[in-house]
Amino acid sequence: MTQSPNTAKNMATNLVANPQADIFHRLLQDRIVVLGTDVNDEIANYITAQLLYLEGQDKEKPIWLYINSPGGSVTAGMAIYDTMQFVEPEVGTICMGLGASMGQFLLCAGAPGKRYALPHARIMMHQPLGGVEGQATDIAIQAEQMAYTKRLLQERIALHTGRTYEEIEADSDRDRWFTAEQAKEYGIIDHVIVKRGEML
Repeated sequence: MTQSPNTAKNMATNLVANPQADIFHRLLQDRIVVLGTDVNDEIANYITAQLLYLEGQDKEKPIWLYINSPGGSVTAGMAIYDTMQFVEPEVGTICMGLGASMGQFLLCAGAPGKRYALPHARIMMHQPLGGVEGQATDIAIQAEQMAYTKRLLQERIALHTGRTYEEIEADSDRDRWFTAEQAKEYGIIDHVIVKRGEML
C-alpha cells in the first residue's frame, strides 16, 4: 500500500520530533510492549494501559512484553502482574539484557510456554528490599507488611516456576543470578532463543 506524500511527511516529522514515542507506537501496533526501565508507578500505568488497549483490539492474539529492567517498586510491579493475568490474551515475556528483581518476577509470570530470554540475558531473583523506621508500633506494622509482600512474591514465583515455596524462599534469600540457560533449567523461562523465528 502506497502512502500519500502528506502521510509520509507527517510520519517523518513525528519521528524527528519524538523518535522514541514513534518507535514505541509502531511496536504497539505489533502487540509489543516494552519495559525498558525501572518499575515505577508511571511506567506501570503506561504498561497496564497498553495491555488493556491491546486486549480491546483483539482478545485472542498474544501480547508480547519485552523486559530489560533492574526492577523497582513492588506495588507498581504487582499492578503490571495483575493486569497480565487479568487480560484475556496470553501475555508472553521476553528478557533482553537484564531481568532483575521485579523484572524477573514479571518475566516468569508470562504465559506458560511463551517465556523467553535472549542468550546473553542475565536474570536475578531476590527477596524484596526495604527498611523500617519510626515509632515501635509503626515499625511493627511495616515489618508485618514486608513479611506479607515477601511471602506473596515467593508464592507467585513458586507457582510460575514449578518450584516449591521452600526452594524459592531459600534461593531468594540473597541475590541469585542466572544465565539464560540456568533460568530455563530453574523454570523462570521456557526457551532461550537467538532469532525471532524460534518463538512458538
